[in-house]
Amino acid sequence: MSGSSFSSTLTLAVGAVLVCAVTVLWLSSVRSVVRVVATQGIALGLVAMILGLHLRDAGLIATASVVLAVKGVAIPAFLGKAGSGALDRERRPLVNVPASLVASAVLIVLAFTAARGVATFVGTTAGALVPVGVATLLIGFFVMVTRRRPIFQMVGLLLIDNGIALVAFLCTAGVPFLIELGVSLDVLLGVVVLMVLAQRLRSEFGDLDLDDLQELHD
Repeated sequence: MSGSSFSSTLTLAVGAVLVCAVTVLWLSSVRSVVRVVATQGIALGLVAMILGLHLRDAGLIATASVVLAVKGVAIPAFLGKAGSGALDRERRPLVNVPASLVASAVLIVLAFTAARGVATFVGTTAGALVPVGVATLLIGFFVMVTRRRPIFQMVGLLLIDNGIALVAFLCTAGVPFLIELGVSLDVLLGVVVLMVLAQRLRSEFGDLDLDDLQELHD
């Protein structure tokens, strides 16, 4: 892969990860958000695949395959099951959509400002894109803080994990295969546990948001 094609394809894949994170803030439909999460998982896997092909690293290519399978297919499938039968939309986010999009712009600027030193230190084409991973992580935290429905809490957690993974790929040309496999399976297990818990709560009390859960606690 030539230098120009590597840079352009990598930038496109990394940009897709960030666009998907921002799109989550724009959407309120559970089904649409799950599709966006699947797209982000595929884009993240493509980032690892592009790096692996460019560096001719078989371990990184194997890691990309794990990311594509787990974060692009398996986790979105479980998220879709967790959201099935529930109210199809986020009813009352703590921050409305226009304000959320403005906040995402602020978080992106903050990420590029804060991570500029890291990008300079890494000093590679991939390293220059590190702020995108930091921005994805921050948007994931924002989703967890401002969304009330449990399914969106799962999505926020996944955005955080994807942001961390993206920074690792761009800074170090990937993480060892077994480490990424273990982390991906841990996230998958967490999503499965949260899915079972959400379905049990829904069967017992009907569809709930975080305010309803707080009332049960009180």
